[in-house]
Amino acid sequence: MTALRPPQALPAETVVGAPRPAPPAVPGGAPVGPGRPPAPPRPQPPAVHHAVLCVNAPGMAASGPDGQLRGHGLHGFYQHGVRVLARMELRLGGMEPLPLQGTLTSAARARFLGAVRLPGDLDPDPALTVERLRHADGVETVTVRNTGARPARLPLEIALGTDLGPVAEIAAGHRQPDLPGQVQSSGLRWTGPAHSAVVSAKPSPHAVLAGAGVLRWDLEVQPGARWSVELHVQIEATAPGLRPPGGRGTGVPLPWAEPEVRSDDPRAASLVTRSLDALGGLLFADPDRPTDLYPASGAPWRFGLAPADALWAARLTLPLGTRLAAGTLRALARRQQLAPAPGRVEGLLPGALRHGGPELPPTCTATEATLLFVTVLAEAWRWGLPPAETAELLPAAERALAALSEGLVDGFVTDLSRPVEDRSAHPVPARAEVQAQAHRAALHGAELLEAFGRPGAAQWRDWAAELRGRFRERFWVDDLSGGRPAAALAPGDRPLPALASSLVHLLDTGLAADGGRHESLLDREQTRLFAQRLLTPELDSGWGLRTLSAKSPRFNPLGHRGGAVRVHETALAVAGLAEAGHENEAGTLLEGLLAAAAHFEGRLPEMYAGEQRTPGSPPVPHPAACRPAAVSAAGAAHAVFALAGVRPDVPGGRVLVRPASTAPLGELELTGLRVAGEPFSVRVSRIGVAMVEEAPEELQLVAR
Repeated sequence: MTALRPPQALPAETVVGAPRPAPPAVPGGAPVGPGRPPAPPRPQPPAVHHAVLCVNAPGMAASGPDGQLRGHGLHGFYQHGVRVLARMELRLGGMEPLPLQGTLTSAARARFLGAVRLPGDLDPDPALTVERLRHADGVETVTVRNTGARPARLPLEIALGTDLGPVAEIAAGHRQPDLPGQVQSSGLRWTGPAHSAVVSAKPSPHAVLAGAGVLRWDLEVQPGARWSVELHVQIEATAPGLRPPGGRGTGVPLPWAEPEVRSDDPRAASLVTRSLDALGGLLFADPDRPTDLYPASGAPWRFGLAPADALWAARLTLPLGTRLAAGTLRALARRQQLAPAPGRVEGLLPGALRHGGPELPPTCTATEATLLFVTVLAEAWRWGLPPAETAELLPAAERALAALSEGLVDGFVTDLSRPVEDRSAHPVPARAEVQAQAHRAALHGAELLEAFGRPGAAQWRDWAAELRGRFRERFWVDDLSGGRPAAALAPGDRPLPALASSLVHLLDTGLAADGGRHESLLDREQTRLFAQRLLTPELDSGWGLRTLSAKSPRFNPLGHRGGAVRVHETALAVAGLAEAGHENEAGTLLEGLLAAAAHFEGRLPEMYAGEQRTPGSPPVPHPAACRPAAVSAAGAAHAVFALAGVRPDVPGGRVLVRPASTAPLGELELTGLRVAGEPFSVRVSRIGVAMVEEAPEELQLVAR
């Protein structure tokens, strides 16, 4: 399985097991050595912002709004990261149907509708409609309807072809020639070095032209009648190899409850429903334990396990149950480094380098995932993960804490994946969000160690307190507006004052005992000033928070870390601001996400342009954004759940309910949440008063 994002200035995050693409050509075609000709221009990666992309792991399908698979760009049916079919072009009577509509009906399904006028028909209204119902698993049903007054006698031809190309090469803009086809029963077969592709049709075609790759039916459709054909696209391995992860099997339930959302603002229900539908299309089953499900990072470019993204999605859906968190944690515990190579750190989870933007250093997602593992385990335990399952995963959390203890330079955390000696000899800037993640992991780790009778809880609490003191003293930058946190601290205590949305991690303090919040790295006044700064136009685009201040000379509204809006970070800001008591600011940011979602049909992509919102202008899509993406789908739903303020402590036998008193969505009712594995329902009035309507009997309800 492969999953790569299109080439960038620095490597973006990749997924576990993804092969590395070939080194790119020298930009601009510069000579690469004496006497050598210039390198050819680098192929352009395909843009996907206009694609109709349906996803059901491990399959996906992409085309334009007309439904035709034309073999260019991302077009095709995919399985396990291989393009099984690149071309599926339909013609009726030698004509392509006039496209009328092409849209997703769910994350896994798409519907395309076209019209065809009968030859010689004097009526200006089209007599024939062609409907294509597509499923990401590789099934497409074509239905021709005749609404005219006379029989339609004409051929239906479907031209097929494939290159069996890996998505990693397609992401880099490479396109191999189509393979020669062979007649295969009721369809065609193509054979490559490692895979074969088969397309079969029911009913069987009247003619199969292997050389041209065409299936043909001679139709006669009477007035008022319809005719249908179902095509199945399948991949077969021709060489032995590793067993790839499969998708959620037939009959296997989703690893979360399906909630019902009612609100005065109907956009909230649509956002939650479609976000969870998108997340469901990304679910993989771990081949080592098929009952453990985890989400892929996103489609099409990161359609596999990226540990940090999987953990974020699992954490943000905890209000719907702990099954996704448990499956993700177990899958990652099996991938944790237990016997590392020389110079590597034990206890680290896999993760690649992530571009930090034009003003900040890159980050390693291995550090983020390792720290987040501890937090997800602790919060899942608070939400009701059974003690036996928690204890089973505790050794992996202890190894993650051990990796943190070895990763300090000058009291701060940088990159845990680098050897200890290299960190000291070649220090790199310490990023603010990494300190927030480390601080939260230390406090969550202390709670787990204490609750399960393991040593070290007091030491981690002391370390977290020392980090708070150092952070407040050395990361805070005074300015004319009162001050703000630095995005990073360079060696020599030099703050990097870039203002970026990644700073919202400072508001994400985590779930603590009795439903409370852990102490923040920022004090109360610093939090107030930071909350005000987030809502200024330099960061808030009106559609969400920019990844870099618009005042930066290197701001780029399409820069994925240089100014674009990343849904995940805006959702974290909504939840963090609401929990910290800055509810008006939280409501303003949530309004931006809801407004953007309306323009994306309720399915927010990973990111979109950070251009300022103006009346009558929709948000600009990002051409390389994953859509769907696990963290944006889970984050969008979490932003709505956060307004109800449900904060359980199942081990302590309590549930705190503290909704946003400003009620930014008006009346809000959430039915079908899960606490301790049991249904939990809450209604928040228009004046911000909560009423719990369903809860486990053994838990004490506390309202504030």
